[in-house]
Amino acid sequence: MSAVAEVTRLAALGTGLAAVVAGALALVVTRRPLPALAVLLDLLLAAGLLRLAGDPDWQGIVTAAAIVALRHLIGVGLRAGGRAWTGPRPPAASAQEKSAL
Repeated sequence: MSAVAEVTRLAALGTGLAAVVAGALALVVTRRPLPALAVLLDLLLAAGLLRLAGDPDWQGIVTAAAIVALRHLIGVGLRAGGRAWTGPRPPAASAQEKSAL
């Protein structure tokens, strides 16, 4: 293994660990899964691309493509599910009720 491949492998490993920590921290701070998941998957994609820079192979390409597809699918699912989780809105006050206040 070349020195460049070793450096990029270690950088990818560090980025992967940072992805888990940053994703968990984003979830704790925001208490919203969509932004936390976006942070996690973006950094995992960066780690996958770093691995490809060092020693490109088909497994790395497939892994990076799977992370991109997973990010899009989960993002769409969470956005659609978020709309379904919002309960019914209370009825709006009429003009007469507003003037009485």
